[in-house]
Parts: sequence; structure tokens; C-alpha cells
Amino acid sequence: MTRLVFARYELLRLLRNRRFVVFSLAFPLVLFYAIAGANRHVRDLQHTGISAPLYFMVGLAAFGTMNAVLGAGARIAAERALGWNRQLRLTPLSARAYLGAKVVTGYLMALVAMAVLFVAGASLGVSMAAARWLQMAGMLLIGLLPFVALGIFVGHLVSSDSVGPAIGGTTAIFALLGGVWFPISRHGVLHLIAQALPSYWLVQAAHVGAGARGWTATGWLVVAAWTVALAVAARWAYRRDTRRD
Repeated sequence: MTRLVFARYELLRLLRNRRFVVFSLAFPLVLFYAIAGANRHVRDLQHTGISAPLYFMVGLAAFGTMNAVLGAGARIAAERALGWNRQLRLTPLSARAYLGAKVVTGYLMALVAMAVLFVAGASLGVSMAAARWLQMAGMLLIGLLPFVALGIFVGHLVSSDSVGPAIGGTTAIFALLGGVWFPISRHGVLHLIAQALPSYWLVQAAHVGAGARGWTATGWLVVAAWTVALAVAARWAYRRDTRRD
């Protein structure tokens, strides 16, 4: 099995997973219209300088893309339970190609989720230059790197029975503390906690649409630190699982 064939197979499997598509695409879209639609005329959401449609467009794009990349990696747990990844190790397919297919399919679904939310945002009046849209999308894609590694880590660590609650709970905590559902205060303990989370910086991409330049140095450092730490953890989990087989 070649790398390209396997990646295509992974994408088709992903698109046929109705639960995955609902939570990555449909659920964030419905929430966006339910929350932002009722506040579409709010131009300064809780003194952030960002309109409600723009803020929740980016926040729910962050939520949907987190689900996409975490879910793609976490499918490893189900494959471990079935013995599928053990069978793949008997083929010429390399571990790099196997994990790479998870990353690629996760990112493809993240791009679709992002595009859906961006179109929804535009329908509620979000408007900016093309360069701003691209900058915002780029920041979201970079900010997803820690979650890609986290999905692979969880997929190799937990059982197929517990992977759903593990991923759902993880996404919920990151979304809540990262400011997906409401702007985080600029002062206090919650602000300090939020700044240390990669999900917070995903949501901060909304400031680009309001004219800001992008992440501060703190944002880049936080995303980089989480990416490195979780990549090391994912590598350890993969080796641990391989040794047991």
C-alpha cells in the first residue's frame, strides 16, 4: 500500500464517519448562527474591540478545527482495538506515512470546517481584506499543531471505549478556558491560565480581523512549547504501543 493510496483511504473513512462530520462541521455552524446571529449587531463584544460575528466566527472555527485534528488522531485508538495498525506494520507502509496520513486528513477536515465558518461569518457581515482572511487562516492552522500531536498521543494511550469521552472532555476544557464561548478578561487568574493554553491563541486570531497584527511573542512561545511537548509525548506513546505489540 503506497502512502498516497493510504491517505486517500483515510480521507474517505473520515468523510463517512457521520459523528465526526457532525461535531467538526455541523455542530459549530449551528452554534455560530445561534450565538452570533442573536448578536449580529454587536460591534464591540464585551469591550474587546471585536464584533460578535467576528469573535464567534473565529472561536467556533477554533472549536471545529480542534475537533477535526483531535478526532483524526484519536481514531488510532479504534484501529488499535481492531488490530488494524498491527496489520499495517506488516506492510511496506512506514510509521511516518501512517501518522502523516492522520495529520493530512485532520488538516483537510480542519480547512473545510474553517471555510464553512468563514462563509457563515461573511453571511453575518464579517468583512475584511483578502490578506486578513489568509493571515487569520494561517494562524489557525499553525495554532492547531499542538492538537495534532495531542490527538496522536491520546489515540495511542487510551482504549477505544474511553477515547470519545477523553477527546470530548479535552476539547470542552480547552474551548472553555481558551475563550471560545466568551471573551476572557484581560486581568485575573483566568486570564493567566488562558494565556498559557494554545486554544486561547487560536481564538486570538480574531484580532487580525479587527486590524491587529497577530500574536504577540507570548502567543508564539506558548504554541511552540505545547507543540514540542506534545510531539515528544506522542512519540513516546507510539513507541510504547509498538513495544507492547
